[in-house]
Amino acid sequence: MKKTLLLMLTAILLTSCKLGEENQSVQIDKPEEVKQKEEKVADVADQNFIDGMTGKIFHNYLEIKMALSMEDSEQVSAVAKNMADSFEEERKDLKDLAEQISKTSSIEDQRKLFASFTDKAGNMFEEALSGGTIYKKYCPMAFNNKGAYWYADVKKDKNPYFGDKMPNCGEIGKTITK
Repeated sequence: MKKTLLLMLTAILLTSCKLGEENQSVQIDKPEEVKQKEEKVADVADQNFIDGMTGKIFHNYLEIKMALSMEDSEQVSAVAKNMADSFEEERKDLKDLAEQISKTSSIEDQRKLFASFTDKAGNMFEEALSGGTIYKKYCPMAFNNKGAYWYADVKKDKNPYFGDKMPNCGEIGKTITK
């Protein structure tokens, strides 16, 4: 009985291995094909910061930016709360702004606070960047044509100040690379 069971299991395993072989292939791309594929791949985040706190804050910042562009005020609040918990005492002004963002449910108020946060956190992001690229973007029409900045990890991203109304509005004002 054990031999029969063992033979059946072996047959099943061998059969399943054979079935998988017909779907497997190895293809090596030529250098010019690799280059063409690279050009079609979207920008990828590649930032490193000199300290873990700034890296986590930047990650939360990007999540808030994305939630604002999708007009998801609940997600904005949740991520802002998480961000506020990440700050150390020497950044109390930024911690307070993150807490204010987390406590409001109005997407317009969150956007105004996000713009203030961006103004205050910009130098921290730029100075703490130790590798990679970040983009300081600008929308001239935000807040009744007063304009506002935001930071992004890729060249093409969605505008956090207009959501679905004008998702692609904005231009790169500064590229920070280290």
